[in-house]
Amino acid sequence: MPQKLMDVLRLGRCSHEFSWPRRAADGHYYQVCLLCAAEYMYDWATMRRTERIQVSPAEPGSRRRPREKKPSWVPRARRLKLHLPLRYRVKNLSTWAEGTILNISQSGVLFQGAAELPVNALVEMVFEMPEEISGQKNSNVLCQGRIIRAKEASQPKEARDSEPGSTLAASILDYKFLHQS
Repeated sequence: MPQKLMDVLRLGRCSHEFSWPRRAADGHYYQVCLLCAAEYMYDWATMRRTERIQVSPAEPGSRRRPREKKPSWVPRARRLKLHLPLRYRVKNLSTWAEGTILNISQSGVLFQGAAELPVNALVEMVFEMPEEISGQKNSNVLCQGRIIRAKEASQPKEARDSEPGSTLAASILDYKFLHQS
């Protein structure tokens, strides 16, 4: 069993590695610790976790969810502007490309890179998750995502031939922490 998990079970303390913020049925956001399963409310406006959610046992017969009318307009997700290096590739291929993250939000990552990828391509990305989201400094992650938008760099042909590139937007489907050995 991994040492971190053993520490949580034996000592009752956890260094918390949080999942990507999730949306509850009531519309509020929360994060779950991947090690101890503790749940915390998450505020996208401040990009901070707030109080811990106390989970109460479900009452029998309370499985029905009330029907709520969904809003027809949803505001754009708040972006955290960054300038961080990232490596990316088409999922399960061996060649990594270098890029730079421009911003990150609850819906995904916008980055510039040398390799052009088609829309709907499944990608893997490795980068340092911002502390505002992960709750930890220097937390490298391997993300699984899907390219949802691709735009070639608008440069003269001569410049494009010497340094090809594009701006890519990828939704984040899943991620896991990469622990340093």
